[in-house]
Amino acid sequence: MITLIKNARIITLDESFRIIWNGYIVVEDMTFTRVEEGEPDQQLIDVADRIRDARGEWLMPGLYNTHGHAAMTLMRGYEDNLPLDRWLKEKIWPFEGQLTREAVAAGRALAMSEMISSGTIGFLEMYHLYMDDFAEEIERVGMRAALTRSVIGLCSREEQDAKLEESASFATRWSGAAYNRIQTMLAPHAPYTCPIDYIERIVDKAEELGLPVHMHLAETKKEVDDYQKIHKMHPLDHLDERGLLTRVPWLFAHGVHLEKHHLKRMSETHARVSHNPMSNLKLGSGMAPLTAMLDQGISVSIGCDGVSANNTLDLWEELRIAVLLQKGLLQKADALSVEQALRMITSEGASALQTGHSGMIKAGEEADFIMIDATSPHLQPEQHIHSHLVYAAKGSDVTDVYVQGKALMENRELLTLDKERTRFEANKEFADILSRVN
Repeated sequence: MITLIKNARIITLDESFRIIWNGYIVVEDMTFTRVEEGEPDQQLIDVADRIRDARGEWLMPGLYNTHGHAAMTLMRGYEDNLPLDRWLKEKIWPFEGQLTREAVAAGRALAMSEMISSGTIGFLEMYHLYMDDFAEEIERVGMRAALTRSVIGLCSREEQDAKLEESASFATRWSGAAYNRIQTMLAPHAPYTCPIDYIERIVDKAEELGLPVHMHLAETKKEVDDYQKIHKMHPLDHLDERGLLTRVPWLFAHGVHLEKHHLKRMSETHARVSHNPMSNLKLGSGMAPLTAMLDQGISVSIGCDGVSANNTLDLWEELRIAVLLQKGLLQKADALSVEQALRMITSEGASALQTGHSGMIKAGEEADFIMIDATSPHLQPEQHIHSHLVYAAKGSDVTDVYVQGKALMENRELLTLDKERTRFEANKEFADILSRVN
């Protein structure tokens, strides 16, 4: 199958941030075979199985959401005004206690529908329920994902070991599945829910299996203060004291309450961070030192967290908030460049999720890309495309989404998910749970 897309503005986001103002791409099976300026020749037109005219559209890499809980999407708007610890204990965990297999599936379908519709092609799922079901659905839908069967260790040693075995078995079973679109990690929930000895055993298993580890870290001041009262040290220092930072690749979510020496150590050990600004703001948790992380050379990507704490999966909005907050808080207009910003939702995200791909539009790369309606008034004048993507674009501007050359959405129509059924099932399952919780 040869697909030709011509007359496109191609935003490559390659090493030189090249824009091809009028060009074409050729996709053969799952791969970009040509990314060229100008018009395709007649020979290419003759052999193409499908030709698309992209006049009036921008073609660019797809986006990556590097921390989230898709299964919690049914909880959107369930509680908007509690800090993290009370939010979890009083609202979220009781709601989760009522989740059925059907409810989890409905929430995840809703999340994928929202992500694809706004240009996200890959995401991380940190959750514990029905993970095999989700992996099978991702395989069918066509997205990329890094999946974790996360664990909480506030239980007996026997229960801890059983959870770890289940997590490791899931990770082994699905790593590299779906034509390598699915990757896996191990995931202790957080230092305050997993004793350090348990985290060490998880790292032992991850090292044995050659897997990264994903974990919430220093999300709130309260959790850090409580941890320090008990252990007499910051949770990151505790991980480092045990020698855990150097043994496996780490992807930390949040990292809001970190000191300068923590950032230095994270840089030295090549730990990555998923920055989740809207969730951190909504829960009153604070704001991660994003520019300081980048100044230390830390690889930072962007996550939306669960919509129960956000309340959207629109990475464009997430990115814009991330950039504007740093500029405002630091009173520094050049705190972040548009190049740094766009890398965080594309190439840095692809790297964080262990995709093995550059997150760029280049010949030889797998054909992951999205298309944007460039005719909207808020994207004019067109000359400043990179700026518009950071400061003006919206998820609703996305018209088409492709992963490995397969269309997941065309002309804003989802092709691998039933939008109306997804909406119906989500509302039905939420109402059912609410009747039991209340």
